[in-house]
Amino acid sequence: MENNEQKPEFLFDKINYQILLIGIVVIALGFILMSGGGSEDPNVFSEDIFNFRRIRLAPTTVLIGFGITIYAILKNSKKA
Repeated sequence: MENNEQKPEFLFDKINYQILLIGIVVIALGFILMSGGGSEDPNVFSEDIFNFRRIRLAPTTVLIGFGITIYAILKNSKKA
């Protein structure tokens, strides 16, 4: 009796999923870097929301993360 069961084939290879996971972690890091900077008193304005980390570093980190995830999706590692 012949066993004709097919193994489930994933859409991406293992390396694609690993790169995708790295991209998601980088995006999450960017959003963590964006957090904070608020004032304890709502009547007092805090200049901390305009520092380098929240205005330049965090959005750049998020965009790099999106680039990594797009690369992971478009990377074709199948040799067929």
